[in-house]
Amino acid sequence: MTTGSTVIVGSRASRLARTQVKEWLGPIRKQFPKVTFKQRVVLEGGDEDRQTASLAEVAAKTESGSAFSGKQQRALLAGDVDVVVHSFKDLPTEPTPGLVVLPVPGPREDVRDVLCGHTLATLPTGARVGTGAQRRIAQLLALRPDIVTVPIRGNVPPRLGRLKGPGAVDAVLLAAAGLGRLGIGAEVSEHLDVTIFPPSPGQGALAIQIRADNERLRELLAGTGDAAVDAAVRAERSMLSALHGGCSVPVGAHAAVDGDGLLLSGTVTSLDGKEQVRATASGPSGEPEALGQAVARELLERGAGSILAAIRG
Repeated sequence: MTTGSTVIVGSRASRLARTQVKEWLGPIRKQFPKVTFKQRVVLEGGDEDRQTASLAEVAAKTESGSAFSGKQQRALLAGDVDVVVHSFKDLPTEPTPGLVVLPVPGPREDVRDVLCGHTLATLPTGARVGTGAQRRIAQLLALRPDIVTVPIRGNVPPRLGRLKGPGAVDAVLLAAAGLGRLGIGAEVSEHLDVTIFPPSPGQGALAIQIRADNERLRELLAGTGDAAVDAAVRAERSMLSALHGGCSVPVGAHAAVDGDGLLLSGTVTSLDGKEQVRATASGPSGEPEALGQAVARELLERGAGSILAAIRG
């Protein structure tokens, strides 16, 4: 990029999405003081329709099948923005022709899910817990089949608001990353251990997406990724892709550095929480996709295929 160049950075309209852009741009602006970065919001289908209980239903209505990334990707392809900062878990596993995702920046935020309002142990029998994600519903029912899940949608603050007032729920289940980035981590009652409640693949990580033919911007941002974070996210997403899953299916994954390699754990849970299969494997950090595929194969061998088929059916 030349002196005086301007880069338009797109994101969703939520406070969290805009905060993520600022987080990413903080060191970038210092590194490239002669480049002007401007933020632009793109209203996604999942942000327009917050009355629909199921994220899967909203995604099905969108052209790309993604409730929270499709319009931003179209804006990128059209040249309305030059780069988009996504929550990685919002991106479909299938790559979008004409677009590329750069190496994942670090540090990655806390990958865990959290309960606000109660802990798992203090939730009363038959408690009402708010969440809109199939994975969270399934994993919660696997641990506490007595719990009643209540579909809630929207940005983080309004979901926390469901703990009070008419029709209040006993607890809400959210991502720690969102609360941390918004500076409201004090609302957390319990961080859920990834060994019993594995997060969504890519949770807590940012996806930086540009047009494949924008060589100048790719060259400018070439050194802004974090190799360890990138490898972990690629392993998790590769596992999800091999399972032919998406952001609305009950697949959990967590990859972490293990010596010179990576350790990846994955789960697939039935929607009622009654069936759950797990698999774990390690491999070289330089081959994260192969590790993800290996864990996916083991999950399928243990019965994940029939669980996913029943959900899709």
